[in-house]
Amino acid sequence: MSEPTESHLARRIWRSVFPTPLIPADDRERRRAVVETLLLHIHPPTVPARALRFTHTWGLGGMGLVLLVLLAGTGAMLMLAYRPSPAEAYASVQALIRETGFGPFIRNIHAWSANLLLVVAFLHLLRVFFTSAFLGPRQFNWVIGLLLLFCAMAANFTGYLLPWDQLSYWAITIVTGMLAYVPLAGPWLQELARGGEELGAAALNNFYTLHTTIIPVLFLLLLPWHFFRVRKAGGVVLPHRHDEELPDPPERVNTLPDLVVREFTVALVLIAALAVFALLVDSPLGGRANPGMSPNPTKAPWYFQGFQELLLHFHPVFAVCVLPLSSLLFFVLVPYLRYDSDPSGVPFVSPKGLKITRFAALTALVAVPALVLFDELSGASARLAAWLPPLIGNGLIPGLTLAGLLLGFRQAVRSRYAPNRNEWVLAFVVLLLTGFLLLTLISVLFRGPGMALSWPL
Repeated sequence: MSEPTESHLARRIWRSVFPTPLIPADDRERRRAVVETLLLHIHPPTVPARALRFTHTWGLGGMGLVLLVLLAGTGAMLMLAYRPSPAEAYASVQALIRETGFGPFIRNIHAWSANLLLVVAFLHLLRVFFTSAFLGPRQFNWVIGLLLLFCAMAANFTGYLLPWDQLSYWAITIVTGMLAYVPLAGPWLQELARGGEELGAAALNNFYTLHTTIIPVLFLLLLPWHFFRVRKAGGVVLPHRHDEELPDPPERVNTLPDLVVREFTVALVLIAALAVFALLVDSPLGGRANPGMSPNPTKAPWYFQGFQELLLHFHPVFAVCVLPLSSLLFFVLVPYLRYDSDPSGVPFVSPKGLKITRFAALTALVAVPALVLFDELSGASARLAAWLPPLIGNGLIPGLTLAGLLLGFRQAVRSRYAPNRNEWVLAFVVLLLTGFLLLTLISVLFRGPGMALSWPL
């Protein structure tokens, strides 16, 4: 007897959802029809067989949706116990942990899901970029994806303040303090975010409203739009080698059960792993917020610590505005740049693109720590700021130096690989992302008291 195919195994799993003889056959078929009709409103009836390769998408888009559902469910339960006022917020979180059944578990699931959502969304962005899945009819969906990533960051940021402990209070103080450096509108933006000159009841109420109302509404608007445009574009791009011709038409399989069973399996594994982690590791909670005593070091949330590291080396206008906004503009324009080819579905554009990716990542791995160490040991930023106007000595000159290093990197890539336009964009995106990740890791792991470099242990 021949072994069952993967499709047959998926069908058996799907049929086992309604196995019990206690339910009459007609009812089982009716329930299955309802479920299948609901699922086929989300998915097309058939999908290309190549699109089911787990290593092509790693299930990241589905993981993001599962995490959002978990956040919505646990967040609704936490709202029943939480009181959004500076006098009661911290006590309500403590009561949730100490006196509420499953309170710590629900809080941990919510907190770790929020952090994991950022990681999954970022990895999903990388997967889309490295398979050139932002070209053709998917261009604007890249922009929607960026908006969803920013919504995830905003959800984490606004929720970070709600426990009203020392960790969250001073982290939000640091981040909102960065807004003051925005030219012209800085003080107004800072006061708007804080609801006044300092964090207080108005800020907590604003953050609570954003976290529980406005940001969820944005997710409800953007997510269906994102999924609709994926389906309108024909689903995910089909993986293939750069020298391989895709069959036309591609081989297709039924969405039910081949795709749905895979999605269901990934969701169960993710939920199980998250539940185990939430049982073993508690979400941190410091002492009650004390506006008169800041911890040392005072750090932003981990996903903003790359910007905090930039503040140590650049003038605030460059660290908060010029560098982040120019990088953001570049990422928004990535799908609309002129390219030499459409390598959608080809990992890293080409074999040469993979070599360029390694070269760009290695360049950042060497250059960023070296530049941070040089500035830390030599005090170059402080000396230039003392000799010249700060905006020039600690902003314009380091900015021009950085531009010169980028030109040197460009020349090295050109002479070594002679890349086309697709590979040029690949090189610069890898360099920027690797550099920012390294800045984040340096700030998280190696910045001690006074934000001086120190070993983690």
